[in-house]
Amino acid sequence: MRSISKPGRKHSVKILASAGLVIAAAGVAGLGTYGSFTSTTSASTNVGTGTVKLDLANQATRGLDIAVTSMVPADYAQRAVQLTRSATSESFGSVTLKTSLTTDNLLKTGSDGLKLQIDACSAPWVKAAGSNDLTCSGTTTVVLASGAATQTDVALPKALADLDSATRVANLRIQLSLPQTANNDYQGLSNAVNVDFTATQRAGQAQ
Repeated sequence: MRSISKPGRKHSVKILASAGLVIAAAGVAGLGTYGSFTSTTSASTNVGTGTVKLDLANQATRGLDIAVTSMVPADYAQRAVQLTRSATSESFGSVTLKTSLTTDNLLKTGSDGLKLQIDACSAPWVKAAGSNDLTCSGTTTVVLASGAATQTDVALPKALADLDSATRVANLRIQLSLPQTANNDYQGLSNAVNVDFTATQRAGQAQ
């Protein structure tokens, strides 16, 4: 009988010990939920966005609002515009040009069709006395060499530099010409030249 009773006592002790450990662990966890230090502070800052604004004005009484008429081969027409970066605008990252002709005739598609050239002046362009030529009293710089009248997203680094300078102004002379080699096929034609200047924002920077 002794050999039967001893193993039974050992087994019951082990069960009680296990139950006691579980209760003790739960008690420690419960105590931990009451001990914590906290501190909260807050602040705010205002955030505003900038603007990118490019303006165009006709110049020298010979702006793009003046139609070109009665051109013959070797004629050219000069028109002056002034681009301005608004005083409230951020500086620009690029300035590009896009031109288009609205009618599909030889003035647009012909090898002797209209040619376009753009020059910049360090001062506003002035109409010459007794002539439709536009003259520069300062320094003249080629912005776009003579080429096709249709241009797509052409970068204008000179205009960009002028617009991002302290003056915020680019004085441009747009010249349209009909080549000397244009023949009788070009007689009596008309078209409309659309000119778009696009300014994009500067690169991102820390504020």
